[in-house]
Amino acid sequence: MLENIISAVWRMILRQHSKISNLFECLHLTSWKRIVNELASEGLSILTGVVIVVYVLALPAFKGIDYKNWLAMDQFSVTFQDKNGDVIGKRGINLNNAVPLNEIPDHMIKALLATEDRRFFEHIGVDFIGTFRALIENIRANDFVQGGSTITQQLAKNLFLSPERSITRKIKEVYLSLWLEARLSKDQILKLYLDRSYLGGGAFGVEAAAQFYFGKSIRHVSMAEAAMIAGLFKAPTRYAPHINLIQSRLRANEVLSNLVEANYYTQDEVYHARLNPAKPIERRDIRRPDWFLDFAYEEIQSKIANADDFVLTARTTVDMRLQKLAEDVLHSKLRSNKKNNRAFLRQSKITGALVSTDIDGAVRAMVGGLDYGESQFNRATKAKRQPGSSFKVYVYAAALENGYTTRSILKDTSSLCGRWRPRNYNGGYGTGAKISMIDALRRSLNTTAVDISFKIGRGNIIEYTRRLGIDGIRPSCSMALGDRGITLIDHVGGYAAFASGGLKVKPYSIIEARNSKGDLVYSHDKNKIKPQRVFSKSTSEQINRMMAAVVSSGTGRSARLDFTHAVGKTGTSSKYRDAWFMGFSGRYVTGIWIGKDNYRPVYAANSRGMTGGSLPARIWQEFMSVAHLKKDIPMIPGLPIHPIQLTERKRLAMLKRQESDVIVSHENSVDKNYSLSKRTLNILKRLNRDLKSADGTSMEVAPLTSSNFRANYDLNKYTKTSS
Repeated sequence: MLENIISAVWRMILRQHSKISNLFECLHLTSWKRIVNELASEGLSILTGVVIVVYVLALPAFKGIDYKNWLAMDQFSVTFQDKNGDVIGKRGINLNNAVPLNEIPDHMIKALLATEDRRFFEHIGVDFIGTFRALIENIRANDFVQGGSTITQQLAKNLFLSPERSITRKIKEVYLSLWLEARLSKDQILKLYLDRSYLGGGAFGVEAAAQFYFGKSIRHVSMAEAAMIAGLFKAPTRYAPHINLIQSRLRANEVLSNLVEANYYTQDEVYHARLNPAKPIERRDIRRPDWFLDFAYEEIQSKIANADDFVLTARTTVDMRLQKLAEDVLHSKLRSNKKNNRAFLRQSKITGALVSTDIDGAVRAMVGGLDYGESQFNRATKAKRQPGSSFKVYVYAAALENGYTTRSILKDTSSLCGRWRPRNYNGGYGTGAKISMIDALRRSLNTTAVDISFKIGRGNIIEYTRRLGIDGIRPSCSMALGDRGITLIDHVGGYAAFASGGLKVKPYSIIEARNSKGDLVYSHDKNKIKPQRVFSKSTSEQINRMMAAVVSSGTGRSARLDFTHAVGKTGTSSKYRDAWFMGFSGRYVTGIWIGKDNYRPVYAANSRGMTGGSLPARIWQEFMSVAHLKKDIPMIPGLPIHPIQLTERKRLAMLKRQESDVIVSHENSVDKNYSLSKRTLNILKRLNRDLKSADGTSMEVAPLTSSNFRANYDLNKYTKTSS
């Protein structure tokens, strides 16, 4: 729509310019008139250039926007349970927009405006004065102390954009802010911001936040409570009162000071609120799997398209023990690196993601970043990042499907593709030495991977990745080196195919869903589609042996497990923007990604670029070491049973035999101690005949034996001397 408008304006400008040019050619202007004409012509040229620049910059901002449904609210209200049936959170019901703007207290709205955007009703979506003032303050403080984003800009980011920190995203944010201001009134924008902002505790919007923190509607919050809620917009995780009450109250006090500075209230009017700070209701500090819940909520909406009842309860696949472990390991490893590594410490905004599934794709743990309160963007499911060398597994699998074997001899030689030649990690173009395929992957040689992609055809590789569920791969020269972005969860699903013996695996989060009446409206077991075969069993077994070599003696040595086989592959993208480790045991498939939202390089020790074989592999190893409670782990296709697992299976078999012997011994003991004497059986037979003759009826009575007597009576009431 916007493109059509801009195009029409541009065509009109060109027509008018042509008419004016023709007119002036006829006039033959001289003297001052010619000067004015020249200035006007130059001005028109500059204006034309500005229009072209604006047009070019505007197109990416509006690409992909659903103009019909961009304001639509989600319908479902879902209570989520973990795999054991325990409630872990809600979605939908906490996205509450039921309170009209005119019913939200005045002190709530003013607390927000005083803290987030005092010139909201004066600017056009972008506050150039406020941005310039923030820039001056940041320069003066030599630090980032003020932000220049308006409420409209923050709303545009929340509705349409990712958390990527870049000039491109900022430009998009500006255009979208102007677009929002053109389409909506100031009251509508303010209401959307009050309803859609994340405020901690799984609550989106001020009404849900008031219910969660104070057990009341936003209509009835006091000034102190409004100040506490307004303080959450900046950093809900840091200032959430159920997590850090002291910080929350300090932040609320800043908001009250802002109300005075903005001349909304006097010192006397806020004095009572300072004297009586807000008291949130008691809540346990429950760590919710928020990124997983967002993923599960999206799956609910895609699986249940036609529903009459939108209030649902869904049992999910998440294992809260593994979820907590994933969060703890990711956070602790990144924090410890920041503490012990100066190069790492100097960097800001390093983040990471982790996904762990069963072999069949059931998601057991998902972490989409380091702080859900700061950014709800799920890097595990939404961020498309370059997989680097971890993509080579698909290249070699396609080669195995096309006649190669793990022992096929390749050449460490760099092939030309136009003017581009691949280089290995050490910077060389290859030694020209002959090398087996298994060693080429173990050493992660770029030259051989690129060469084999040319030989088997890049189209074949793309077809296999498409069948695995990985979209967006394009046939470039460096395709074999993972130059196209893919999501972590799709990558995990791709590796799960090898763990399953070559079958396509689609990660999933919902086991079943029931409506408010308890009726089953969705079941994964009933609705699942029979998995299609992507790779042959032989290919899966060979690629698993190749990845086992990567972990045992290659680039992934930091991921080795003592108690079971581990297979996997490291990945590092160009200029160290992304670091990966992807791998699995016989029970879990787990992927790790570390990087920055702004796509800047990530540095490890000694200021060297971080690789997948360093921190990501160590995170993977620590998570997987604790994740396995039982040592009786299924075998990985193509690998022999691990010695520890063999010992464990022998132990379990011995215990089973012992248990069987005890049962047999007990049954024999019962037969011996409670068998009836011949005299007792004769007495019972006579009693049976007397009972039949007493009522004159004929009864079908089974022959009385010691075995059926024991089956119908409590043996503990009898002894072997009974008569």
